[in-house]
Amino acid sequence: MEMQQFYYDNKIVKKFLYASIVFGIVGMLVGLILAILFLFPNMTDGISWLSFGRLRPLHTNAVIFAFIGNAMFAGIYYSLQRLLKARLFSDFLSNLHFWGWQLIIVAAAISLPLGYSTSKEYAELEWPIDIAIALIWVVFGINMIGTIIKRRERHLYVAIWFYIATFVTVAVLHIFNSLELPVSAMKSYSVYAGVQDALVQWWYGHNAVAFFLTTPFLGLMYYFVPKAANRPVYSYRLSIIHFWSLIFLYIWAGPHHLLYSALPEWAQNLGVVFSIMLIAPSWGGMINGLLTLRGVWDKVREEPVLKFFVVAITGYGMATFEGPMLSLKNVNAIAHYTDWIIAHVHVGALAWNGFMAFGMTYWLIPRMTKTQLFSKKLANFHFWIGTLGIIMYALPMYVAGFTQASMWKQFKPDGTLQYGNFLETVTQIMPMYWMRAIGGTLYLTGVIVLVYNIVRTVKQGSAVEDELAEAPALEKITTGRLKGEKFHPWLERRPIQLTILATVAILIGGIIQIVPTIMVKSNIPTIAAVKPYSPLELQGRDIYIREGCVGCHSQMIRPFRSEVERYGDYSKAGEFVYDHPFLWGSKRTGPDLHRVGGKYNDNWHFNHMWDPQRVNEKSIMPAYKWLFANKPMDYSTTEAKMKAMKTLGVPYSDADIANAQKSIQNQSESIEKNLYNDPDFVKSYEESKQKAAKNGETFVPMKDREIVALIAYLQRLGTDIKVKK
Repeated sequence: MEMQQFYYDNKIVKKFLYASIVFGIVGMLVGLILAILFLFPNMTDGISWLSFGRLRPLHTNAVIFAFIGNAMFAGIYYSLQRLLKARLFSDFLSNLHFWGWQLIIVAAAISLPLGYSTSKEYAELEWPIDIAIALIWVVFGINMIGTIIKRRERHLYVAIWFYIATFVTVAVLHIFNSLELPVSAMKSYSVYAGVQDALVQWWYGHNAVAFFLTTPFLGLMYYFVPKAANRPVYSYRLSIIHFWSLIFLYIWAGPHHLLYSALPEWAQNLGVVFSIMLIAPSWGGMINGLLTLRGVWDKVREEPVLKFFVVAITGYGMATFEGPMLSLKNVNAIAHYTDWIIAHVHVGALAWNGFMAFGMTYWLIPRMTKTQLFSKKLANFHFWIGTLGIIMYALPMYVAGFTQASMWKQFKPDGTLQYGNFLETVTQIMPMYWMRAIGGTLYLTGVIVLVYNIVRTVKQGSAVEDELAEAPALEKITTGRLKGEKFHPWLERRPIQLTILATVAILIGGIIQIVPTIMVKSNIPTIAAVKPYSPLELQGRDIYIREGCVGCHSQMIRPFRSEVERYGDYSKAGEFVYDHPFLWGSKRTGPDLHRVGGKYNDNWHFNHMWDPQRVNEKSIMPAYKWLFANKPMDYSTTEAKMKAMKTLGVPYSDADIANAQKSIQNQSESIEKNLYNDPDFVKSYEESKQKAAKNGETFVPMKDREIVALIAYLQRLGTDIKVKK
């Protein structure tokens, strides 16, 4: 048999791995800053691009797509070549993929702090960057599929099945969730509205976790754990069951993020059923990973790489048990909108993804630099301080979540709320926020230790070079099934058929859930009293989105006695038909705002946004003083925004659009007039006028500043429906 010589491309693996480490430090540092902002909310006072609302999506995007994404690509490109016994399809595409992905990350790092955000969880990036993501993802897919086609190994190993499912599903999710109508170079509106947008977003959001953070890392688990342990995968049959059941079931589970919301009941229940079923394949994968280590537990005690993998797989098992449990309605009623969800997410991110990435890094770098790891002791120190960091982070957040839920729902004997002031809950959980910051610091310390260890390892080793390999050419074979060959072994050597079947498996659930909600209008009943936002309110809503207010405030009152008593009547599906995008939120650091309109006067909102601690000294909300800056708000895009909304089905008339500027002036003048009811406002306002005149500056009336548009939006919320007590 003729042997062929070729070179594995290690340089592209090195690039992605180094990028993962660098962006890991950045993403976690931003996360630590956010944890500290809970303790010192005005630490970045007056700096808009360092505010909590703008930094939060930067943190999630940096950790998911920069740290974990780069580690994923490094692991896939390393393992893919060796499993297929072939160099990557194209060096040009590999480098285009790498540099394109890093440019996307840089674009996110610039645009999100500047306030360019769609507000959709894990999909906040605006439309030009969305297009770039799609194009670079296609480059990745072509490179992977091209490598599969020119392979020298006939059968596709289980890890590659997961890589294929990842590519196909993430492409589908990203494209459908990112359908948006551009208004300007960095502004767009989701084509979906309200309930429809919520369903599509969490179909994407849940499955971004499934197919970006889970399936590729399961593929990496199936490659790197057996390699590190020098043992075969525990069960080939279990890996088949694990793969097909996981990708089929996962895609249905998104609606469990929207339980007790305005989403139709049938969609909620469907999400619950399939979420519960997910326990089986998820734990099947965990068992397959852990039992691969049977017989080498003595080695686990010595090898830091195996330690990281064991805790990672255990974290995966914990998170995938907790996820289905959280989809039970009685549990979800307690956990949703609380810090329990923060704990759940970080067990998955810090343990499963983080520790898999660290273990893989410690395994790969010495092999590619042809040396030994500089210090196993430091790697073991990283393991233990990282594990302690996870515990110190997660446990307080579980306690905080239970505390929040129990206090929110507690009633006095006379039937009134025990804790009527939302801030009483916030005060109670502040010690847990301190512990979270300490846990995050410990985890980040471990990563810094990793950086030092890797730098010293690289310095003592050789330069990373392409690796010479040898394998026989793949002989042609009939496309039909061989004598005695079972279906799945046949499928494993037919990548096109495997890809088609995987695509069908993931599309079924999405089609059954989403099509009826999007296509059948009667599933989302309208309410005659609900009208489109005025031009000023529409602009104020965009400020709300820009400042990331949805990261701390929900706009979805669930049909619980405690929530109706606290916030007002529960939210109806028809109230959101003109909301592009929806803003239901996923965490309540502050109270729900769906019925806040008319609850306080304009002066209250004005003072609250200027200095929340002045309104209540225990508030942990930051000040938004840049909204009051002496510069006019840009209303030049108002008509374009209204036209875009009209295209999406919002019933703005031509007259509404033509009279937009006049409407803005009338409503803003009314709000400014109301502000004069506060003597303190009158005094400070007149003083600022005199100061501007003295300094020769142009003075901008308050009615033309951003804060007035935001007040207009807040005062509109929940006022379309009048409910008699």
